[in-house]
Amino acid sequence: MRIRIVDAFTERPFAGNPAAVVILDGDTEGGAGFPAEQHMLRVAAELNLSETAFVHRLHGDARQQAGADWALRWFTPATEVDMCGHATLATAHVLLTTGAARGTISFATRSGVLTARADGDAITLDFPTAPLTRVEVPEGLAEALGTPVLSAHDTGPHVGDLLAEVADERTVRALTPDLTALARLDHRGVIVTAAAEEPSGDHAFVSRFFGPAVGVPEDPVTGSAHTALSPFWSERLGGTDLTGLQVSARTGRVRTALRGDRVLLTGHAVTVIEAELVAPLE
Repeated sequence: MRIRIVDAFTERPFAGNPAAVVILDGDTEGGAGFPAEQHMLRVAAELNLSETAFVHRLHGDARQQAGADWALRWFTPATEVDMCGHATLATAHVLLTTGAARGTISFATRSGVLTARADGDAITLDFPTAPLTRVEVPEGLAEALGTPVLSAHDTGPHVGDLLAEVADERTVRALTPDLTALARLDHRGVIVTAAAEEPSGDHAFVSRFFGPAVGVPEDPVTGSAHTALSPFWSERLGGTDLTGLQVSARTGRVRTALRGDRVLLTGHAVTVIEAELVAPLE
């Protein structure tokens, strides 16, 4: 069984966010579909990337009931998650570049049906917009981040993160948070964001993502976070098509387009490693 590691939301290797993609042997009638969850978790823990995607083709009644051509699940080294943008982009990249799929690809996921399509030399994902609810800044959040928090928003059940607005781009870049303290918060992770220093430049806002509670100390580029960042900054900056720059050490760029209750996320991807899984999945 092949495992491919793909750098997502970047045009060059060793940048963006690496995700592993495993195409399972469910690509024929009667295919096995997903193995036991514990086995997928073991593979994800072995690879130790922020996300490993498992995907298999759907056929017949299963395809009709799901309303999609493929079934897709995502795992961190510690748990399964409800939504992941960069691993979906990586999966679409693998399916398109290997000829396993063409045109628009539809995935049945825990967050409903998600689609991906080639957009020139990039790929555009169609995801649900995260419903933002302003909340009180949790006790201890500012101390954990090491900086005052201007506002905090819950991002809803599918994303499951806390969005924290801080003073400026320089503050986001300089963060060295207390990850142990962040892991105690009642959220999947924390999205920290600010407006760009030069809004007329090549990005409108910046962000970083910390998810120690799910085994991801810092995620290099987080597609799902941009389903919340898009409406957040569209309201403040007055535009529906904005580019976000995630300023992790690897960095990555996500073009966002707010379309009502959907957000289009566009980025590039590069396959950097192909390997063979020799241990059996049961």
